[in-house]
Amino acid sequence: MHKIELLAPAGTPEAALAAFDAGADAIYAGLPKFNARERGENFSADAMTKIIAYAHKLKRKVYVTLNTIVKENELAEVAEMLAALEEMGPDALIVQDLGIIRMARKFFPALVLHGSTQMGFHNLEGIRVGQQLGLRRVILERQLSIDEIGAISAESPLELEVFVHGALCCSLSGLCYFSSFMGGASGNRGKCKQPCRRRYFSRNGNGFFFSPSDLAALDYIDDFKKMKISSLKIEGRLRQPDYVSSAVSAYRLLLDAPEGQAAERIGEARNLLSHTCGRKWSAGFLSEESTANLVQSDSIGAVGMLCGKIAVVMDNGFGFNATKKIHLGDKLRVQSLSGDDGPALTVTKMFVNDLAAVKAKPGDKVFVCCDKEVARDAVVFKIGESFPDVSARVAALKLPGAALDVRVSLTGTLLRVRINNMPLAPWSKPLALARAEKCAFAAETLRSEFAMADSELYQPEVTVESCEDGLFFPAGELKKLRREFWDYVKREGNPDLVFRRSAEGLMAFQSQYTQRRAAALPSSLTETVAVAPGGVMPAKRTARQARSIFDLDKFSGEAIFPEFLAPGRGARLAGRIAEAWERGIRRFRVTSLYALALFEKCPEAEIIVADGVPLANSEAVQLLKELDFGGKIVAVQAHCELERAAIESLRDKSALPVEVYRLGRIPLLVSRAKLGIEGDFRDSTGRKFRVESDTKSKLNYLFSGRVVSVPRIPGTLDFYDLRHANWKNTDNTDLFNFERGLL
Repeated sequence: MHKIELLAPAGTPEAALAAFDAGADAIYAGLPKFNARERGENFSADAMTKIIAYAHKLKRKVYVTLNTIVKENELAEVAEMLAALEEMGPDALIVQDLGIIRMARKFFPALVLHGSTQMGFHNLEGIRVGQQLGLRRVILERQLSIDEIGAISAESPLELEVFVHGALCCSLSGLCYFSSFMGGASGNRGKCKQPCRRRYFSRNGNGFFFSPSDLAALDYIDDFKKMKISSLKIEGRLRQPDYVSSAVSAYRLLLDAPEGQAAERIGEARNLLSHTCGRKWSAGFLSEESTANLVQSDSIGAVGMLCGKIAVVMDNGFGFNATKKIHLGDKLRVQSLSGDDGPALTVTKMFVNDLAAVKAKPGDKVFVCCDKEVARDAVVFKIGESFPDVSARVAALKLPGAALDVRVSLTGTLLRVRINNMPLAPWSKPLALARAEKCAFAAETLRSEFAMADSELYQPEVTVESCEDGLFFPAGELKKLRREFWDYVKREGNPDLVFRRSAEGLMAFQSQYTQRRAAALPSSLTETVAVAPGGVMPAKRTARQARSIFDLDKFSGEAIFPEFLAPGRGARLAGRIAEAWERGIRRFRVTSLYALALFEKCPEAEIIVADGVPLANSEAVQLLKELDFGGKIVAVQAHCELERAAIESLRDKSALPVEVYRLGRIPLLVSRAKLGIEGDFRDSTGRKFRVESDTKSKLNYLFSGRVVSVPRIPGTLDFYDLRHANWKNTDNTDLFNFERGLL
């Protein structure tokens, strides 16, 4: 069995230290922008630089999350962030946006890239596309079974990362627009408001129809050990250090168990996890039984350990009868029964049975002092336990010195050292070295000696350009000369004048981007209409008809790929492509990256990359145009969450014609889970929704009661989706984010 990396979440430097102390091999963390947990605390640039340096001293790793989609007008800011990250030196970036992938590959090649689960990697075909994109690792879709993961791992050309613990999204990764539709706060932009955790209402009752239990894959660790899995990932960048410490300790215990003995330690691991204050545990989507029972509609969707129901509310706090232990320093959330987020607080003062106290036990009457407004009809959840203060350790973390590119050469008569990235004259020293009688001097000794900088101002990266063979170099003399060199650097050099390797890449990006121009629109075919099986095109429409590749008929002019293809189904879909080709169909609509791997035998195919592959900037389009996927990409659909201005900015820079989703019901989430509702329902404000199940794909779809209908944008192609909408439905429409903007 190979060693599997244990990867922990770190929303703060304190959580990062907790993860490393508990035995994490690596952490993943984000900067304040462009990461999928923007509503968390996250790291400043200096804090990230310090934690990377600290981790590397421990021989641990740090992966930085840059895993949201970005708009056209944000590319310059992203380029500056990539340049800064290249200097910080993380072990990899976790990315979602194709534009960020291109920018990193072309202008900042020192950055290693891992494909986020948001990219929708759920089969081997998709992973092969990830390989072509230049990724080293992909993070698998969380809605795969253990058998599906095993089948993928047996043949994957890339490293695989798998979630094993924490909160689960109801939707397939990257395909949830629920929060965005409700107000522009997109999960694809790190701003999800979690409408899936709220209460909804139907004729058959109300409940939390989209709120899954948490994942706890303790029982599957031995299975993962037998697979070619590179990393096991714990979710939770919004959680506190106590959660991180307990979760890492539990999985470290099982990963370190001798072969086949992890099961014997599960009881102890579960005891450790009992302190993580999460939702009810489950096997997630790893088993068929768990998938069928994952959503418990009668369970409030809030995270945490239920500790009681509010009994009294006063100006200075609230009271309840405790059902769990409470201690000063614990974090609580007072949660409305609607599922909407309530205030969170740290317990700094409380009364137990009318007396000031530091802890309470089940059955005690507790009054927590606070100045926050809480609902009277609410329940209390513990979301974190008291944890040792590590602020002094965080404050003691140091920034690394400026990276110096040091080049050393040695002959029997001369030692010469130069610095490539700082304006400083080369330093040299005449020598008279004898030939070695036994142990000759090695180049590695020269490199390691000069890598000791004698100064915190600099962090040398030493390259030995030449080293004459067979010399004897006394160790004491070498150390003396090394000290002389670094005394010279400290005296004559200046860390502020060190040229950063990323500056060249940043300038190259800026130069290229200013010269980019939009592609010309084709002279014909300005619209496509997608029609459901048995559906009829509107009268007098001359647009191309698009249908599912599994439901083509004699009128079909375009085949639409499914957004999800279970592992092992690629050959079946390839057969459908061949059938479509025999029908004379040459245009295909791709809604997930995996489909791009299926056109090797169809070099004349025309491909439209549509929603499901989020395209929000011209760098993403440029990457698709530059790579050879077999067929020819002739157009791209602007990401459906974008507002008018963002679409226009994309249009003005895109290397391919841009299509706009003009009309239809966009799936707000897509899930393999059995949802708590089917048919029509509403939210607390009266907004209507509908859940429909597809018996062929076994996927469940959430649609709004309103049809998205947006005005035409000059210079773009039109796409009309009649699969779940009526052409004449104009009285109950929604602009989505078209006017209000995507946050």
